[in-house]
Amino acid sequence: MANVISDETMEYVGILAKLELKDEEKESARQDMQKMLDYVDKLNELDTSKVEPMTHIFEMGNVFREDEVTNGDDRDAMLANAPEVKEGQYKVPKTVE
Repeated sequence: MANVISDETMEYVGILAKLELKDEEKESARQDMQKMLDYVDKLNELDTSKVEPMTHIFEMGNVFREDEVTNGDDRDAMLANAPEVKEGQYKVPKTVE
């Protein structure tokens, strides 16, 4: 693959990122970016004409369920576990004076 990252591009990248890079750091960054661009070029060689575009790697579906009551209204059974009951309701300690 051809080297497409010029010195001007590296200076521009440094300005945008407000980085002050030494010459050897610039060269290392240039090589890293070139590897990324080469990889993208390699990916562009793939035939994706038969691949259906997708928005997510997992199939999306409705994760909600119907809101159905399953335990019913068995007041007596629920109140049987209460420490105290008053007039068919849970009796709790007073919290406000």
